[in-house]
Amino acid sequence: MAITAALVKELRERTSAGMMDCKKALTECDGDMEKAITWLREKGIAKAAKKAGRIAAEGLTRVVAEGNRACLIEVNSETDFVAKNEQFLDLINTTAEMILKAAPKTLEEALALDIKGATLESKFIDATATIGEKITLRRFEIMEKTDNDIFGTYMHMGGKISACVVLKNSDDAAVAKDMAMQVASMSPSYVSRNHMPAEVVEKERVVQMEIMKNDESLANKPEKVLQGIVEGRLSKSLQEMCLVDQPFFKDPNQKVSQVLKAANTEVESFIRYAVGEGLEKREENFAEEVAKQIGK
Repeated sequence: MAITAALVKELRERTSAGMMDCKKALTECDGDMEKAITWLREKGIAKAAKKAGRIAAEGLTRVVAEGNRACLIEVNSETDFVAKNEQFLDLINTTAEMILKAAPKTLEEALALDIKGATLESKFIDATATIGEKITLRRFEIMEKTDNDIFGTYMHMGGKISACVVLKNSDDAAVAKDMAMQVASMSPSYVSRNHMPAEVVEKERVVQMEIMKNDESLANKPEKVLQGIVEGRLSKSLQEMCLVDQPFFKDPNQKVSQVLKAANTEVESFIRYAVGEGLEKREENFAEEVAKQIGK
C-alpha cells in the first residue's frame, strides 16, 4: 500500500509522533493505521512524543576529557528526582563518552550516533518512555588542546554545574582543577578584557550611566566627577565578568591572574555549563501533583 502524506498526517495527529517515525510505522505496517499506532506504542515513540511539549529544565551536566579532547554535555529531565535515576545516569554517562569519542559537529549528528545498532536519539526516546518524563540532550561542546596544554575539569553537586578549562604550556593538574573550580563557582563570561567584545563594554557603560542618572545622591555632582564614577563602576563590573580579574576563590586577597602568573601559565579558554540556564522551569504544587497521581 502506498504511504501517502495524508496517512502520515493523520498518524501524526493521533499519536504526536514525528513525521519520519510515522512514515516508518506505516511502512512497517503496510499502511494499516491501527497497526501503525500499536507499532509506535510498542517502540515507546508515541508515549515519548506526547511528552515532547513538556518542560524539561532539570537534569545534569557532564564533563569528560581524554587525550587532547574534552566534552561537556547537558541532559535535561522534568524533575530533579529523575536526574538521580540509574537509567538516567547511565544514559548521560554513555552519551558523554560517545560524543567525546565521535566529536560530532551538531546536535543532529550527535543524536544520529550509532550505539549497538540503534541511534543515540532512540535511546533518549526509550528513556522518556520508560522513565516517564521528557528526557532530552540539550547541548554539547567539544574542546581541543595541544600536547603542551592541560585540561582542568570540575563537576559541582554531581553535575549541576560542569566546567572545563585549558591551561597553556602547563602540566600542573592542581592549578588546572583550581581554574575549573573558579569558573564553576564564580561564573566568568570571558578569560580577560582582551577577549571581551567592544559592544559588551559599551553596553555595560550605558547600563552604569543609567544607574548613575537614577541615583539622586549624585544629582549635583560635576560632570567630570560623574564620568569618573561611571568609569570606576564600569571597571568593577567588567572585572567580575573576566576570569583573570576575579578574586581567587581559595584566597580572595589574590586575583586569578596572580595565581596563574605564579604557576607560569595562562588560561587559553573555558566552558561552563549549569543545568537549565536560560530555560523556563516548571513550578508545581507538590500536594496537587501527588493527588493527580493517586486520582484524588
